[in-house]
Amino acid sequence: MLTYFYNFMVSVLHGTDTIKPIKNHCMAIGSRPLSTPFCMKKSLLLLALLFTCSVVWAEGYDSLLTRLNSVINKKKDYDDIKLARIEKLKKELSNAENPDLNLKYKVYLSLYNEYKSFNYDEAFNYAQRLQQVGHLLNDPEKIAYSRIKLGFILLSSGMFKETFDSLKTVNVKLLDNEARKEYYFLTARTYYDLADFDKDNYYTPIYNSRAVKYIDSASALCKTNSFGYLYYNGLKFLKSGYTDKAIANLSLLINKYKLSDHEFAVTTSTLSDIYIRANQPEKAIALLIQAAIADAKSSTKEAAAMTTLAQLLHQHGDVKNAYVFIKQALDDAVYYGARQRKIQVSAILPVIAGERISYVEQQRQVLFLYASLLTVLAIIVVVFAVIIYKQLQKLKLADKVILEANHNLQQSINKLNEADKIKEEYIGYYFNLIAEYINKLDKFKRSVDNKLTTKRYDDIRLLVNNINLTKEREELFINFDKAFLKIFPNFVYDYNALFCEDNHVKLLPNQLLNTDLRIFALIRLGISDTEKIAHILEYSVNTIYNYKARIKGKSNISNDEFEHKIMEIKAI
Repeated sequence: MLTYFYNFMVSVLHGTDTIKPIKNHCMAIGSRPLSTPFCMKKSLLLLALLFTCSVVWAEGYDSLLTRLNSVINKKKDYDDIKLARIEKLKKELSNAENPDLNLKYKVYLSLYNEYKSFNYDEAFNYAQRLQQVGHLLNDPEKIAYSRIKLGFILLSSGMFKETFDSLKTVNVKLLDNEARKEYYFLTARTYYDLADFDKDNYYTPIYNSRAVKYIDSASALCKTNSFGYLYYNGLKFLKSGYTDKAIANLSLLINKYKLSDHEFAVTTSTLSDIYIRANQPEKAIALLIQAAIADAKSSTKEAAAMTTLAQLLHQHGDVKNAYVFIKQALDDAVYYGARQRKIQVSAILPVIAGERISYVEQQRQVLFLYASLLTVLAIIVVVFAVIIYKQLQKLKLADKVILEANHNLQQSINKLNEADKIKEEYIGYYFNLIAEYINKLDKFKRSVDNKLTTKRYDDIRLLVNNINLTKEREELFINFDKAFLKIFPNFVYDYNALFCEDNHVKLLPNQLLNTDLRIFALIRLGISDTEKIAHILEYSVNTIYNYKARIKGKSNISNDEFEHKIMEIKAI
């Protein structure tokens, strides 16, 4: 892309024309001034363009088609928005008590602007009403302006003679600058469209020459930093064969200006013509896709961009999308109601539809061939299937046995690994505990021996009485809790998950486990015998039974499954 811009700028700086002029299919638009600054010096313009990537060419071809199809699916939503605006305008007029003619003219003009690219018949109707109100007001300026609006609609319908007849009755001197610009540009566009329609070696240059004069008059009324100035001159350059200058103007509008959807559609559609003739279809298609997206968003039903896009896609073998878009263009043309556009689209549709039918037929034949081959292969497969069915059943049975064995083996391995970890942790824990008790016994023995030697028998009795077995037992349980939670850090959380929130175990500050938790901690370690659990915790067997029954009764699962769920709690 940068190479293209570099070559393009070199050609402009040297005054060479590297791209051939092409046919233009732009539609008339407004020329509202924009605030974006524009430098008329060619060198600054080219430097700006060099570092500006085009919005149109930045997106991929496929992503643009996806966007267009997405927008087409939402066309009804965009149309509903426009219809809501139209309904609001009509209600504004009907709700007004005895509306004066000036209010009628204002509302009719707003309705005309809503309809002019949306519905030909309605737009024509409101153009006629504008003239009627202008005559009733005896206002020559309003009459003249309404004839310009009528001319636009007539031209959109391809009625060149009627357009000229309407424009010839306009007294330009009565118009303000904005209306004059609209008049001059509409006249220029009429001559350009007539030249393209005739394609005559004698008359086409004459019409193009007249168009240039009118478009120069329109440009003279525009500010140099306005959309109208850049677009009018870009169109003039394009029609006059200065395609490099046309690209400069139109690209600047696309890249630097905040355009309305309709302005963006017209600009990109005009620019696409250059790339069509320059045999750069990918750029032309990308531009036309974005023009069609903008047309759909602005509820423009003239279908120019969609029609040309369908033709290009058809030429480049994308029959599927071409068919979808030409049908969409026909729907828009029928909705709009302009005869010329319906004829144009209807002429293209049978060609694309015919190729689509041929394509579908070819696909059908290919599918029939594939189906035949598959039928033969299916018969062969059935024959072999009968032969190997029993072997497959045996293999499946063997696979099932192997899978079950592997599953059981894996479970056993996991259990062994867990048991090894538990044994490793608890062996270390009890060796440390026993070592501590041996040290305590050794100290106790030496102390007793010392007191026996000195015959301090009362001190021996005092020493024995100072031994607090309850505290020793509590310390034993705390050490057990620490060792257990080191292996099963999530035990309390997983245990509570088996109960509703009201029955969750709530431990005291600095408490690791309570009696309920210790019972099932011992079960998780594999000590399932109730008598052993009672002995370890120094409770009666009945007490342990009662604890277990009470806890299981509060859980969310059945009593039979409770201990199984406890065993499923994972070690780290």
